[in-house]
Order: sequence, then C-alpha cells, then structure tokens
Amino acid sequence: MANFVLRLPATSFRSFSISASSNGAVPGTSSSTQNGGPVILELPLDKIRRPLMRTRANDQNKVKELMDSIKEIGLQVPIDVLEVDGVYYGFSGCHRYEAHQRLGLPTIRCKIRRGTKETLRHHLR
Repeated sequence: MANFVLRLPATSFRSFSISASSNGAVPGTSSSTQNGGPVILELPLDKIRRPLMRTRANDQNKVKELMDSIKEIGLQVPIDVLEVDGVYYGFSGCHRYEAHQRLGLPTIRCKIRRGTKETLRHHLR
C-alpha cells in the first residue's frame, strides 16, 4: 500500500497539506489495499459544493455535540464526497460539515470517490 502527502502550490487552495490513502486508512497506518477504492483527503470547506444544502434543517443539538467531540478528539468519520472533473460535491455529512464551519476550521476530512457527470446528475434528482 502506498501512502503519500500531496502539497499543492499556494495559488491552488492557499497553503495546506492533503493526506491520502487508497483504502480509507489514516496515512502512516497499515491495512490492506483496495484497488480503485475511495481516497481519504483533507479538503478546504470552501472547495466542497453542497448542492442539497438546506433541503432540511440540521439538529442543532447534534451539531453542538459534534463540535465538542471534534474539539476534543477530532473528526472520527470522514464525510463522503463525490469528485467529478476536479470539482468536489458533498451530499452527506451535513452535521459534521456544519460543525466544522461553526468551529471555524478551514478543512474537513473526506472520503472521496470519483464519478462521472451522469453519476452527479443521478445524485441531483
């Protein structure tokens, strides 16, 4: 299994690091490789499009509990994100995403899977 850290130029996303693993494991840990599986990335919140945001209200008690947990131990479960042609779309993880926003955190850990425009259209139906 290959783990890597990708450092992008400041002109791309400002200055931040991306850590990735081909099997969803935290980089630096050992586990079996899943060929073609999701990749875990730390993405800037402002690079994730939320096309279904506000279709329902988040439970503010749950957001507060997540904020407390994230402050204490960090995000334990990454949000699921679909990447289509270099653009990231988030359709789940609403409470975790809002908790990160309210904490003023610039990035969030994401489980990325690649998709086509047809896959994106399916999610938007």
